[in-house]
Amino acid sequence: MNHPVAVIGAGPYGLSTAAHLRARGIPVRVFGEPMVSWRSHMPEGMILKSVPSASNIDAPQRGHTLADYCDAAGIKRLVTDEDLISAEVFVAYGDWFQQRLVPGLERVRVVSVDRGGPDRRAGFALKLDSGEQFTARAVVVATGLSGLEHLPRELAGAVPDGPSAAGPLSHSAQHHDLSRFAGRELIVVGAGQSALETAVLAAEAGASVRVVARGAGRVRFGAPPWEQPKLRPETPFGRAWSLYALTYYPHRYRQLPPQARHFLVKRVLGPLGAWWLRERFEGKVAVRDVAAIDAASVSQSGAPVLKVRTHGGRRREMSADHVIAATGYRVDLAALPFLGDGLRPRIAVSRGTPRLGAGYVSSVPGLYFTGMLGGSSYGPVMRFVCGTEFASPRLARHLAAAHG
Repeated sequence: MNHPVAVIGAGPYGLSTAAHLRARGIPVRVFGEPMVSWRSHMPEGMILKSVPSASNIDAPQRGHTLADYCDAAGIKRLVTDEDLISAEVFVAYGDWFQQRLVPGLERVRVVSVDRGGPDRRAGFALKLDSGEQFTARAVVVATGLSGLEHLPRELAGAVPDGPSAAGPLSHSAQHHDLSRFAGRELIVVGAGQSALETAVLAAEAGASVRVVARGAGRVRFGAPPWEQPKLRPETPFGRAWSLYALTYYPHRYRQLPPQARHFLVKRVLGPLGAWWLRERFEGKVAVRDVAAIDAASVSQSGAPVLKVRTHGGRRREMSADHVIAATGYRVDLAALPFLGDGLRPRIAVSRGTPRLGAGYVSSVPGLYFTGMLGGSSYGPVMRFVCGTEFASPRLARHLAAAHG
């Protein structure tokens, strides 16, 4: 069968997978806007929490690391744990990687993927928003964070039509330019890096910002590199035996019981601000730790109102001009509307996430999921760029053996 492999998504995982497949001589068509989540759905001025060693997009050949890009661009090499990576530089690195290893990227949207026919050898039928229809021998879904924004039920009540940057309540992924909040009161819900950095950038743009941290969580920051424990193994995320196992043995993670896998993917590498953000945060952003947010509503004037419960059991109301929910992302196949009705019921899932086998293949032969979509099977490392080093060569090897 001479049909190409279709890669849906052009972020780090899509680009890395496509580069590995092409290095094996497999015809590949790649669809999507390059680095779109990083380019359009991250706040302007953002700095990556990950260190340079955790920020390389894996390639089948040498010469395509972040440091290699810095050399090619004539900018300071980013190599040590103390070197900070701006989102602007990382997007430029992704563009450079794409131009060198994944030329011919198609900036169109895949609107439908379905079975190519009753015979499993018929491949997959794809439809593009350009109107083109074609058949692929295999499909790799690498859509990243797109469509996976999570809004807790207690906040969703305030926005029945969904969060919106122009409405009273939004998700952090809906903001690139935070200067629009200058002179306004802003509440940011969350205690992770996204919440804390969004709060800092908005405050630096002239907003009056409060962070509301829920539950047992409180605002915390990681230790700087020079304060990391010396007698524990080094990983891209810090020094700890647990982090070492999750970083370098994702294939073992897949063999854990489902309940343990889902628990770990949520709890490991949980809410924690980067060490370099503390100085910019403390004294500039107010913090309110609460036991819970019971509900959210909109006042008659159109302002969002949070009904919170304190750790002492008292109930309070908090209001502002706008609320940003920096409440993360949640994998759910229902958020991938392009999966056709003939395909979706055949995909085995666990709590809404695809159950993946060796090589990142789903229960449908020829259909692969990578990046964050593979997190519940292969662990928290799949939420980070460095996961491409494990995922991409294994996926390409499995696909080449089965469909090459």
